[in-house]
Amino acid sequence: MYQMVPGGPMSTVGSTAPIKQNLARDRRPLLGAGLLGLILIIAAVTAWCYYIASLAKADLLKTELLDLNRDGFLIRNQAGAIVFRMAFRSGNLDLDSCSKEGEILSCTRSSTGSLNFFIQTVRPKDTVMCYRVRWEELTSENPVEHAMSYNGSYWYGGAETSIQHWPISITGQQAPTPFVTSDVYSNRHSFGGILERYWLSSKASAIKINDSVPFHLGWNDTEKVLYFQARYQDSPYKPTPGQPPFAELSYRVCVGSDVTSIHKYMVRRYFNKPNKVPSMDMFRYPIWSTWALHKKDIDQEKLVSYAANIKKYNFNCSQLQLDDCYTSGYGEFDFDPIKFPNASAMFQKLKADGVHVSLWIHPFINYDSPNFRVGVEKGLFVREPTGQLPALVRWWNGVGSILDFTNPAAREWFGSHLRALRSKYGVTSFKFDAGETSYLPWQFSTYVPLNDPSTFTRRYSEMAIPFNDRAELRVGYQSQNISCFFRLIDRDSVWGYELGLKSLIPTVLTISILGYQFILPDMIGGNVYPNYTEGSGKLPDRELYIRWLELSAFMPSMQFSIPPWEYDADVIQIARRFTALHESIVAPRVLELAGEVLATGDPIIRPLWWIATNDETAYKIDSQFLIGDDLMVAPVLEPGKQERDIYLPTGRWRSYKGSPQLMLLPHTAIA
Repeated sequence: MYQMVPGGPMSTVGSTAPIKQNLARDRRPLLGAGLLGLILIIAAVTAWCYYIASLAKADLLKTELLDLNRDGFLIRNQAGAIVFRMAFRSGNLDLDSCSKEGEILSCTRSSTGSLNFFIQTVRPKDTVMCYRVRWEELTSENPVEHAMSYNGSYWYGGAETSIQHWPISITGQQAPTPFVTSDVYSNRHSFGGILERYWLSSKASAIKINDSVPFHLGWNDTEKVLYFQARYQDSPYKPTPGQPPFAELSYRVCVGSDVTSIHKYMVRRYFNKPNKVPSMDMFRYPIWSTWALHKKDIDQEKLVSYAANIKKYNFNCSQLQLDDCYTSGYGEFDFDPIKFPNASAMFQKLKADGVHVSLWIHPFINYDSPNFRVGVEKGLFVREPTGQLPALVRWWNGVGSILDFTNPAAREWFGSHLRALRSKYGVTSFKFDAGETSYLPWQFSTYVPLNDPSTFTRRYSEMAIPFNDRAELRVGYQSQNISCFFRLIDRDSVWGYELGLKSLIPTVLTISILGYQFILPDMIGGNVYPNYTEGSGKLPDRELYIRWLELSAFMPSMQFSIPPWEYDADVIQIARRFTALHESIVAPRVLELAGEVLATGDPIIRPLWWIATNDETAYKIDSQFLIGDDLMVAPVLEPGKQERDIYLPTGRWRSYKGSPQLMLLPHTAIA
């Protein structure tokens, strides 16, 4: 039934059609408004759902003090400051594939395909937070690469290098290369013979790369990042036999309250410890080597004369080191009868005079040595990839093969010759030279397959264990438990940071942080190599020699080769004074700290920030160091200088001027 309403001027009573048409028109705005309202409600509900989902996802991707994003993660300290940043360079995470169960956050896809990824949160103690990170590709061609930002902090650790700075200072760009032990004297752009997959920052964060990773390291100084890469392609690393060659980058990041405490935690958790302290005499008295003075021209007469002069000029001697070229060839284990016509009598005389003799030794058997045929017949050498033939390698003294120290037969054969030298002549110990991975072929085969080539360095360093009371190594990889002295690679007789005097403190601090505490800082004055010597070329520059001597007196051990009497009476007197100071003041403190190393692994030689963790300046000092917590050394390292500025961290300090009584104060500075 329709209701009648008045019409317009043209309407008539009872006319209904125009009325219905007007009603339809009037309802359209209402329907449009309702539809719009419905759309707005749906949009609001959808937005709310997305908001709730995003909150849930954001909560999912946060774990304690760590935020995960598609392209990396960051870690904060307890105060909320960002202390660690890592970016994913080989692919972005698909965050929709991520889930969280307990303390483990995991993802299954990235922009490059399927993967296994997780971050696990571990709180080992109240002041430390750790994260286990693992990214495994499921396609063999794909490497994994993460980029660790400097994040405005100072970094330490990694490896011995030819140009050594403290903190780490790198220039330019370097694509990731195998992080394996190398001879940085021969190849100055490689990583050194002592290295560990460990870095520490001034913002109290530390990272340890897992042993299983086919690890490559690169950097970009413009972006201020280190590249951590895992890959098997074009690499000396090998996957575990029977396993697919899927690259896996796994590591642990730990954050603490300060740099010293987090380092202490990492050392106790991840590093081996030595099980004994080497001979006390090696700490107290200098080692004397024939190398820099005589090179390969050493013979019986020169050795006996050298020993006599040590006594003549009133110096003590922990041991006399007979270096290269005392045998007839490289690969033999007895004395050259021409150069040493009566070696047995020589050793008897030296023993009667109280002189301990150590011999230079190496892992090579040259092809022209009679023992080369023995090694081939017995299968004692590292082989080429097929395993059928011994691999020939070139080293600084010729061409030959390198003993395979993964082979028990090779270890026994080599060890038996060393024991025979000790038994026949009374040889005290050995200077184990070489051992770097860089002397292996790029592709090789060993008795026990090596997934990580640097494991070869570890196997070689183990050969020093029976002689470790007085033994010396120049390589170390996971070798901190071997209780012998670790020697810095050969130094040039120059002032600078490239294998020169200024490199000593940064290098000693670096390998100390890597867990190697019984340190031999190589020969006083350097090795006097041609074209790498300040001075006449026959001797190191006199001033350089004196400054080197003064610095070495405050190291755990001292080593002479160029003797003080090659200069003049004043240099002899300076040498006597500083060797006496080392014996009476430094060695007792070092030996005390050496005993603590067995339990703690703490450095003997320490950076200034060890006792000044909130001191920005202390993080940058590379020309001063601590012995323990209470003796600071600040040597003069510049030519022509008689004085220098010294930075003193907060505390009470007293200058040591030669009076032992001053050592009783809590902190002592020596300049």
